[in-house]
Amino acid sequence: MSITPSATTTTIETTAHLSDADVEALGAELDAIRAEVMDDLGDDDARYIHRVIAVQRGLDAGGRGLLQFSLLPPAWLAGTAALSVSKILENMEIGHNVLHGQWDWMNDPEIHSTNWEWDSASSAEGWKYSHNYVHHTYTNVLGKDRDLGYAAFRIDPDQPWKPWHLLQPFYNVALAAGFEYGIAIYDIELEEVAAGRKPWAQAKTELGGLWRKIRGQILKDYIGFPLLSGLAAPTTLLGNLTANVTRNVWSHAVIFCGHFPAGAETFTEDQLDGETRAQWYLRQMLGSANLEGSRVFHLMTGNLSHQIEHHLFPDMPSNRYAQVAPKVRALCEQYGLPYTSGSLPRQYGNVLATIARLALPGGGTPTDPETPPTTTATRGDPVRAEPTAA
Repeated sequence: MSITPSATTTTIETTAHLSDADVEALGAELDAIRAEVMDDLGDDDARYIHRVIAVQRGLDAGGRGLLQFSLLPPAWLAGTAALSVSKILENMEIGHNVLHGQWDWMNDPEIHSTNWEWDSASSAEGWKYSHNYVHHTYTNVLGKDRDLGYAAFRIDPDQPWKPWHLLQPFYNVALAAGFEYGIAIYDIELEEVAAGRKPWAQAKTELGGLWRKIRGQILKDYIGFPLLSGLAAPTTLLGNLTANVTRNVWSHAVIFCGHFPAGAETFTEDQLDGETRAQWYLRQMLGSANLEGSRVFHLMTGNLSHQIEHHLFPDMPSNRYAQVAPKVRALCEQYGLPYTSGSLPRQYGNVLATIARLALPGGGTPTDPETPPTTTATRGDPVRAEPTAA
């Protein structure tokens, strides 16, 4: 990867031993991995996504059915648990991945990125722009990737400190509980309106669309289904609220762990100058982090536990990430690059420590006493004193 003098020190140290030819060779190998999988997609993959959707809809129906009897504690617990799992699957493994176009190759109008609308406050169209385009194009680039701290968090020492950052450990809790709403409002870019760079009329239209989406969710989860349960309406409403908060907290934890733990690197805008596809690949690998767990765990994360592979191949069906992950890890070892991976508790602990540390001015020294525990690949050739020029 071509590194300019303004690049972060960590990134220079990570990639300085690679020549431009090394990076392009790495990119060619990643292209080959992608082509092999995409050329092999077929009936087994189609059956997978149809099966996941069927399970999710069954859990939704079963959970809501049980909550009709939510005055009985066992029914409330079982119904809330089923509805929570249903909402997580719909949001993570289905909605997020369908909107990435991972299943467009099937030409199924019901599971196509142009038609899908998910059970989230963010509209599908708005999400595809802010997430699929902006975030995945400019992953972890300071000043370009709006998801890097969501303008509310300071998660990198190079971000300027503001007094409100003192409160970020506390408003992080609120964001986790209402994650879908926080992201939806953030994507409207109200700060751009305040700065005069976005017309209020446009923001007003987007806020109207957001309200219509939220209104539909309120009518469904907090009015319609509770009223159907008669005297159990208050406990049914509580069950629906618990399921939504559970989904939000889980999504928040998985997404933050994929981008902000120790080992995930950030980049400067200068590094985008003349960036090749191979250099983009390299930035995705260095700016992402994986989570370790069982097959069920990976399913419940929407396979965003394979965040490195997702950032490399965002339009690859998520059920294939486990297949390509060992190959990507092997390439990291071959080229002397870190492959950041760890357990959910470990990674989330790193994220919370970073949020707390960078709430204060400065804060550039990690609090984790161990040597990068989430970096599982070894370094390759010794780092040269000067990086390869572009």
